[in-house]
Order: sequence, then C-alpha cells, then structure tokens
Amino acid sequence: MDANVKAGAGDEWFDVVNARDEVVGRERRAVVHARGLRHRAVHVLVFNPAGEVFLQKRSLAKDMAPGLWDSSCSGHLDAGEDYDAAAHRELSEELGLRLPAPPVRWFRVEACRETGWEFCWVYRLEHAGPFVLHPEEIERGEWCTPEEVTRALASRPEAYAPAFRFIWSRRPAG
Repeated sequence: MDANVKAGAGDEWFDVVNARDEVVGRERRAVVHARGLRHRAVHVLVFNPAGEVFLQKRSLAKDMAPGLWDSSCSGHLDAGEDYDAAAHRELSEELGLRLPAPPVRWFRVEACRETGWEFCWVYRLEHAGPFVLHPEEIERGEWCTPEEVTRALASRPEAYAPAFRFIWSRRPAG
C-alpha cells in the first residue's frame, strides 16, 4: 500500500492544538481521536462550471464515517503541515488532481463536537474533472446541485458524514 494512503492509519502524527488553534503538542491519530483532542483538518468542495458540487462516498475501509457521503475531499493535517499544503496534498491523494497551487480558502470552522474537534479550513475549487478516485479512500463520487445536497441532508442526514453536515450548513451563500 502507498505510504500516503491514510485509510485507517493509526500511526499518523497530528499537531494537537488549543482553543485558539495554536499548536500545544503532538500525538498519534488514534490517541487524538480517542481522547477528543483538538486538531486540524481541511475540506475541499469542488464545483464544476454548471455549479454542481462533487461529493465522495467514503470507502468502507475508513476508520471514521465509513460509507458515508462527504466533501469532495478532506483530510487531517499531518504534524507540522499547514492548511494550504494539506488541501493541496489531499486533492492529489484522493482525487488525483495535480494542481500548480492550493485551492482558494473559502471559510473556516471552529473545532467542535460536530467536526470531531477539528479546526477546519474549507476550500472551494472549480474543476470539471475527470478525477482519479483513490479506492482506499473513496468508494465512488457524484455531481449534485447544491439544492439536491440540501434536500438529501434534510431527508437522510444519516447518509452523510457529521462534519460534512455541519460544514454544508455553514457555507456562505453563492
């Protein structure tokens, strides 16, 4: 398995952060999640020129929210990594996108129970694909209008990852 694959990896190291998103330590992924320690993540929402958003169905091999629908791509920051570098890396790992620069920061979400105690920067990218989905990370993906996503979240919230539900409800208009 590729060294960059993170599905279920318990030996990754994350920066542990305080309530102001300042690094206060470093700990293994499994410990961070088991203890509910604050840490960092990115979510990227990819929109095509028609305004549809690409959603991924998480692989059943994932240790968090397996088989649930989620952002176009998402992932934790590795210890010592910054948000922009993580977004750039996750787009490459999960969707096969080799971009010249990170996508544009769209909005920030504070660490809370709904995000699994992750501070998140959410990025917005316009890209029509095609994507090369990483099978250890993503079962499949599909394009949806924002209205379809909102309706689906209202009728079947359990089909979506908790952090995605939270993020979608807080996205800026437009």
